[in-house]
Amino acid sequence: MPRASLHTIGRRLNHAESALLGDQLRNRGYELVEFGQRTDLVVVNTCSVTDNAEADCRSLIRKIRRTSPDAFVAVTGCYAQTGVDVLQQMEGIDLIVGTQYKMELPRYLTSLERRSAPEILHTRTVSRDDFTIEGIGEYQETRANLKVQDGCNFMCSFCIIPFSRGHERSRCPEDILREAEGLVARGHREVVVTGVNVGRYRCDGLTLADVIRLLEAMPGLDRIRISSIEPTTISDELLERMAGSTKLCRYLHVPLQSGDDDILHAMNRRYTAREYARFIEKAVRAVPDLGLGTDLLVGFPGETDAAFASTRALAADLPFAYFHVFSYSPRHGTAAAKLPGAVPSATVKARSEELCALSRAKRLKFYHRYAGQTVSVLFETRHRSGLFTGLTDNYIRVGVPGDDDLSNQIRSVRLTGAMDGLAVGALAPECSPAVSSA
Repeated sequence: MPRASLHTIGRRLNHAESALLGDQLRNRGYELVEFGQRTDLVVVNTCSVTDNAEADCRSLIRKIRRTSPDAFVAVTGCYAQTGVDVLQQMEGIDLIVGTQYKMELPRYLTSLERRSAPEILHTRTVSRDDFTIEGIGEYQETRANLKVQDGCNFMCSFCIIPFSRGHERSRCPEDILREAEGLVARGHREVVVTGVNVGRYRCDGLTLADVIRLLEAMPGLDRIRISSIEPTTISDELLERMAGSTKLCRYLHVPLQSGDDDILHAMNRRYTAREYARFIEKAVRAVPDLGLGTDLLVGFPGETDAAFASTRALAADLPFAYFHVFSYSPRHGTAAAKLPGAVPSATVKARSEELCALSRAKRLKFYHRYAGQTVSVLFETRHRSGLFTGLTDNYIRVGVPGDDDLSNQIRSVRLTGAMDGLAVGALAPECSPAVSSA
């Protein structure tokens, strides 16, 4: 039995795709092993969202050649689409698979014989057709990702993704349900619905709210969580369903990027700061105990002290539980790469640190708000502190003491306090079934 390992660079959607590729490989007779173990095949699923991500891809490939000199190396993902000219000049790559062929990669592995030059499966354009995907994602984690959409038409000026992943397209609903049923059969109690621009899901007349409705009817699926979603794509119907559902998590990660209107315009974002704020206020009114996260992009060309101050002020005022803070990185081929007004790296670093500190303070405040309350937690793993940890539906990470393995259990926890990044509490007693006196 040939051995295969996968390594993924990038965020949730890349991991969802790697999990599906892993399942396809297993079904084709491969034994999946941990990355770094002796293997016959290494699949590298790459990212091109920043220069650093691309550099990490190249560094990883060189490391693979040192540690697994005899392994067949297949490179796919966004960098395989946008950086194919660079990758084909590197030593030790046997197969480069662009976006059009990525989810069919295993079928092209007809031989693991090493090659003097890489075979290239690549098209400049990507199909706009709705799609199905073979397999069921292979996850060790409690929560499983469920890819429902790909591509983006929004063309934010800083973003390379429309060039690396193509136009928006959606996964056929029956194929989504097939994989979701398979994930539940494997024991997953929560799925994270993900895509590049997931709120733009459209297939067979269905929207994202319809997909959620179909998933809610699935026995054994206890939680449905939506991954990062653009604010202008969140419908009132989706908010209403989130407010009334027993399965759809009360959680939204809604990228803001900047709180300054001039910067938002230069980014080609589809809202003003005030419009974004009004949406957040509406969402919080509609969904009780909503957990909110956002993305902030620091150092975009032309970001003055005043522009950054506007971002910080808006981020402080809105009821976020946390931020993901990113430093702007110019991407060749994007509109923003041609803009003047580069921000010095020292300034970017200082601004990023300031926002990260604010994020930690807001998370702690959000967690403390629930002290004394009893919450429902899906437990995942043991934290380095020794506490067993998991998540509430509104994205509070909770830790409890004890030696028992709570993996994949949903338990009630009475929260007693919080520390940096973790709410703490104690398991509530489990209700015993009533005993008949007959």
